[in-house]
Amino acid sequence: MRVDEIFRAIGSFAVRFRWVVLIVWVAAFVVIPRALPSLASVTQGNNSAFLPASAPSEQAAQLAAPFGTTNLIPVTVVAAVGTGTLTTADQAWLTTLSNDLLTVPTVVKVHDLGVSAPSATVSGQAAQLLALSNVNTSNDNAITSLIDTMRATIKGAAPPAGMQVHLAGQFAVNVDQQKQSGTTGNQVQDISVLFIIVLLLLIFRSVLAPFITLIPAAMSVAISGPLVAEAAYHGLKVSQLSQLLLIVLVLGAGTDYGLFLVFRVRENVRRGDPSKEAVVNALTKVGESITFSAFTVIAALLSLLFATFQIYSNLGIPLAIGIGVMLLAGLTLLPALLAIFGRAAFWPTKNRAGAATAGAWGTIAARITRRPGAALAIGVIIMGALSVAVAGYESAGFGGAISAPAGTDSAIGTTLLNKYFPASAANPTNLVYTLSVPVWQDPQSIAAATRQLEASGEFTGVTGPLNPVGGTGFTPAEYAELHAALGSGPFSPTLPAALAGKIPPQVYQEYRATAQFVDTAGTTIQFQTALTAGDPSTTAALRAVPAVRAEAAAVVPTLHATAYGVAGEAPALYDISAISNSDLAHVIPIAIVVIGVLLALVMRSLIAPLYLIASVALSYFAALGLAVLVFIEIGNSGGITFILPFLLFLFLLALGEDYNILVMTRIREEAHQLPLREAVSRALSVTGTTVTSAGLVLAGTFSVFAIVGGRGSGGSQIRDVGIGLAVGIIMDTFVVRTVLVPCTVCLLGRWNWWPSKLVSAGSDSVGASADALGLRESPAGADSGGAAETDTAAETDSRGRP
Repeated sequence: MRVDEIFRAIGSFAVRFRWVVLIVWVAAFVVIPRALPSLASVTQGNNSAFLPASAPSEQAAQLAAPFGTTNLIPVTVVAAVGTGTLTTADQAWLTTLSNDLLTVPTVVKVHDLGVSAPSATVSGQAAQLLALSNVNTSNDNAITSLIDTMRATIKGAAPPAGMQVHLAGQFAVNVDQQKQSGTTGNQVQDISVLFIIVLLLLIFRSVLAPFITLIPAAMSVAISGPLVAEAAYHGLKVSQLSQLLLIVLVLGAGTDYGLFLVFRVRENVRRGDPSKEAVVNALTKVGESITFSAFTVIAALLSLLFATFQIYSNLGIPLAIGIGVMLLAGLTLLPALLAIFGRAAFWPTKNRAGAATAGAWGTIAARITRRPGAALAIGVIIMGALSVAVAGYESAGFGGAISAPAGTDSAIGTTLLNKYFPASAANPTNLVYTLSVPVWQDPQSIAAATRQLEASGEFTGVTGPLNPVGGTGFTPAEYAELHAALGSGPFSPTLPAALAGKIPPQVYQEYRATAQFVDTAGTTIQFQTALTAGDPSTTAALRAVPAVRAEAAAVVPTLHATAYGVAGEAPALYDISAISNSDLAHVIPIAIVVIGVLLALVMRSLIAPLYLIASVALSYFAALGLAVLVFIEIGNSGGITFILPFLLFLFLLALGEDYNILVMTRIREEAHQLPLREAVSRALSVTGTTVTSAGLVLAGTFSVFAIVGGRGSGGSQIRDVGIGLAVGIIMDTFVVRTVLVPCTVCLLGRWNWWPSKLVSAGSDSVGASADALGLRESPAGADSGGAAETDTAAETDSRGRP
C-alpha cells in the first residue's frame, strides 16, 4: 500500500464516521482531566532538583543532610521588638508559635534559629524561626496557600504587644509579587489561545475556520497534561519549564499542523472539489507531511533522553506525549470537524471553484526562482553575518536580587531580617564540611578557618559556629566551655533554671543559634556566606562560583576536614550551566542523525536532508547571534540564560523541519507535472502563506510564553527562551524555509532527489526495481485507482526537469 493510500484511508474513515470521531474526542476531553491528576500538581520548580547526584552542589546538599533542610523549602519568620530585648514571655510565645506553625499543611519542621546579638547602633532585638515545607514549588496555588496560612496562623496566635512578626525569604516575596501583578496561573494558555484566534481570523478572514483549526490543539493540551501528570506519578519528573512548553508547543505546533490541512482543504474547495471529498483529498496529500513533521519533533524531543541534566532528559517525554496526542487529533478530529462544517467553515469568504489566486507569494516565488543564486547568496551572507555574533555569547544566571513589593508583609520581613541579622541570612551560600573530630574538640581550627574565609575577598560576610548571629561571637575557649555546660542540643527557648546566674541569657541565646551551623554529632559544620559578587541569582555570582569553591577547598587543611562542598543558589546554577553546555555537545548530534533519517525517508533522498539540516544550523547560529546582539551587546544583560542555546537548536531543528517537509513534499508533488523551477514557484506560491502563517502562530505563542511566563521573580530565563525562540522561528520562516531552501532546490536540480527518481505509476522493470527499493513515487494526480501516466521523470535533464 502506498503512503497516499494510507492517509486516504484515514481521511475517509474520519469523514465517514465524523460524528463518532467527534464524540470520542469530546468524551476524552471531559473524562481524562477529571480521572487523572492535574499537571500543576506534579511539576517541580527547583531546577537543582534535576541535577545528577555527581554534581558538586548536589553532593554539598547531601553533606548538609544532618541539618535536616535538604529537599525542603525554607520560609523565614522574623519576630522583632522595636525597643529593649525579647523577654521570657516573648520567648514562650515564640515556642507556642513554632508549635502552631507545625499544624500548617506541608510544614514538616520548624527550627528556632535564636535571637539577634545586641548592638549599640540598632535598637530592639529580633528572633528567627525557620519553617520547612515539602510544598510543590511549581504549584503557585499551593505556595500561596502555604504563605497565606502561615500568616493567618501568626495573626491568630496574637503576638505580644510591641512585637511585629513577618515572613521573609524568596517564597514569601514571590507570593506578594504575584498578588501585586496578578497571578499567571493559566494566563500563558489563555493568552496564547486568544492570540492564535485573532491571528487566524486575520489569515482566514473567516469566522469558523480559526476555531476549527484551534479546537484540536486546545483539546490536545487539555488531554496531554493529565497524561503527563499520570506518568509523573510513575517516576517521571516534570519541571515548570515542561509545563509551560507543553502548552506553547502543543498549541503552536498543533495549530501549524491544522494550517497544513485547512489551507489544503481550502485550495481543493477552490479547485472545485465537493467539501467532504476536499477533506479526504487534502489529508491524502498532506497527511504524510503532518505525520513526519510530528515524528521529527518527537524524535528531537526523545533525543533529550540522552542528556545528563534531568530537566532536559525529563523534558522530552512530556512534550513528546503532547505532540503524539496532537498528531492523533490532527489526523482524525480536524478532518471530522472540517467534514461536519463543510464550506461553512470558510464563511463569509466565498471559495468558489477557480477563486484561487497566486497572491503575494506567487510574485515572490517568481522572483526567487528567476535568480536563485543571487537570492541564496544574499540570504547566506546576512545569516552568516549574524552568526558571527555568537562569539560574544556568555552564560547568565537566573535573574537579579529578590525585591519585595513596597509595603507588603515580605518587604517588612526582609527589612527586619537585614536590620537584625547578618547579610548572609537572607540567601546564603553555604560552605559545608565534614570533620574528622567533633568541632568542640578543636574549636581553634574553626576560628582560623573563619579568619581565612573573611580575608579571602570572596565574601562580604561569614557566619558560622563561633559567630552564629554575627558580631564578635565566641572565642574557641568560650565555645568549648559552653558546650561542656550545655551540650549539642536540642535547646530550650529560655535558659534552664539550673544555669541561671552561671551563663548570661544573651550568651545562652547566641550559643543556641549555633544549632544551624553544627549538627548534634559535631562532625558536620557549615558557614553561611554573603558573596562579594552579589545576589546568588545573578550572573556575577554564577561566574564567581569557581573562585568560591577554591576558597572553600583552601580551608579544608585548616579544619582537618574529610569532605567539603558549596551549596546554595549560585553553585546550583553554575552546575546546571556546565551540564547544559556538556549536554549540548552530545545530544545535538544524536538529534541530527535521527531527524536526518526521517527526512531521508519522507524525501526519498540522501541529498535533501543534508542541506535541510545545514539550513537549520545556519538559522540556529543566526538566531543565537541576534540574541547575543539584543541581550548582551544592546541590552547589557551580561549574558543569556544557558538553557536558550540548547532549546533553540532543538526547536529550530524539529519545527524548522516541519516547514521543510511541507514545502519539499509540495515541490516534489508539483515536479511530477512541471519543470523544476516552475514546480518550485508553484509550490512556494501555495505553501508560502501556510508556512508564514504557521511561523507567526508559533512565534506568537513563544512571545506570549516570554511575556506572561517571564513576569514572575526569576523569570528572566523564561523571557530569554521565549524571545530567542520567537525570533529564531521568524527568521527561519521568512528567510530560510521560504527563500534559501527553494533557491537551493532550484540550483541542485535533479540531485535533490538522489538516489530516487520521480516516476509515474505503472511502468517498466526499472519502475519495478524502484518499487522494491521503496524509491518509486506516484505522480501528484494519481490516486488509488487512477490511470497510469507516461513516465518522463526517469530521464531528467541537467536543469532538473522531469
